[in-house]
Amino acid sequence: MASSLVIVYHRQPYEEDVEGGKTVLRENASPNGIVPALKGFIGQVDRASWIAWKKAAAGKPPKFERRITVSDSYGSYEVVRLPLTGEQINQFYYVTSKEALWPILNSFPALYTTENCDWATFREVNRLFAQAACEEAALDAVVWVHDYNLWLVPRFVRAMRPDLRIAFFHHTPFPAPDIFNVLPWRDEILDSLLDCDLVGFHVPRYARNFAALVQALRTVDTTVERKVYPELRATGTALSEPVTPVAITVGGRITRIDSFPIGTHAELIRKTVRKPENLERVSNIRQQISENTIIVSIGRVDYAKGTREMLLTYERLLKRRPDLQGRIKLLVTAVAAADGMRVYKRAQQAIEQLVGRINGHFGTLSWLPILLSTTPMPFEEALSYYRAADICWITPLRDGLNLVAKEFIAAHVNESGVLVLSEFAGASIELTDAVLVNPYSISQMDAAIDRALDMPREEQRARMQRMDELVVRYDITHWTRHVLELFAQMRPEPRVAQAPITANARG
Repeated sequence: MASSLVIVYHRQPYEEDVEGGKTVLRENASPNGIVPALKGFIGQVDRASWIAWKKAAAGKPPKFERRITVSDSYGSYEVVRLPLTGEQINQFYYVTSKEALWPILNSFPALYTTENCDWATFREVNRLFAQAACEEAALDAVVWVHDYNLWLVPRFVRAMRPDLRIAFFHHTPFPAPDIFNVLPWRDEILDSLLDCDLVGFHVPRYARNFAALVQALRTVDTTVERKVYPELRATGTALSEPVTPVAITVGGRITRIDSFPIGTHAELIRKTVRKPENLERVSNIRQQISENTIIVSIGRVDYAKGTREMLLTYERLLKRRPDLQGRIKLLVTAVAAADGMRVYKRAQQAIEQLVGRINGHFGTLSWLPILLSTTPMPFEEALSYYRAADICWITPLRDGLNLVAKEFIAAHVNESGVLVLSEFAGASIELTDAVLVNPYSISQMDAAIDRALDMPREEQRARMQRMDELVVRYDITHWTRHVLELFAQMRPEPRVAQAPITANARG
């Protein structure tokens, strides 16, 4: 039986463990993140399929079933595992995606390289994903493609199955045209995105950058815009936009454009942190870490995450305010990258060396300024650290959204605490009651952490309550409803320009 919704994302929608020599599938430990968010759509449609990759030996039949049926708390759905060889995965993901595309997406063209890229392999992997999606899709189904490493899938799907409705969502930033146009494959990528019925982004700035790219590289028939909803305007900040595009027509074909930030499972987080065992864990954390102030920063190793800049700011803080030595602790989780990502390995080495320098210079036998972990933290444990922390420090140089910031707010359940957040994180346009900072500015970073440390408890609580209200109102359920409304409005055939989308986006 064919599916009415086909989700195309490179990761499998579960975690695999080996028990007694057998592979066991488990739900993702965290209810947050891309995979759980997308699985929330499974129970909203008649039948769903998920296309992902799984590594297979070259020249041999895969040692796994390509197609399986999964039943979990989200519902029952089909999973098609696309067998890719180690060389295909390396070229498609570790080299082309991470060495060429990722630096451009995050506006770091100096780090961009195509030296080892094989674009033909990247294209072929995208074609294989598209073919698998088309084989799963019912007539007039929605094929929903996720993230930049599958940029070419829409064009293949449109050629194979013109009856299908195609949507694409970017979980990453989208750069300005002059940065994007560094890519030698820009025309092929753009043509594929214009074959979509809907292209989505987290925030209006990225939607505007996409529309500007289309206007720069193509002859545009019409562009439809609307004012940005007040809750997403963030006037005066780095990603502020007063107007956002909602549709663009090229060659008579309309591509809808949406900008709406994904939400978090706010109520689930509240319930989780209030469990007796987790409240006890919070108490133990505060007892074990006897310092007066706990700062937490959770992320992964990536030059775009700004971990190095944060650590340098912390080092300056300890020099500038020696009274804090012995009274403050920074807990950093920077999850190490998978083997094969060379640029991330260099970033990890830089982080580890800097932490060693700070601990060596300021630490004593009874106090270390920083605790660093490069292994993932279980979700409930992470929530307990958020709840125990006084400050959450999230200052990426560039980020599509950043759900950690929203998790921290939900975990504090309207209590005191301070979020220090980069203006270049997509979440900053919603969370304007955070201490917003330009992470490229040394003086602003210094002032931001000082302000967070010195903020009166009453002001902390007032800010957190306002942000908590937003996080609860625009949670993952609200985002899901919004996207489903857009799916209902999509049409696969070319059509005359219409009024802009009127989905109940922020109501």
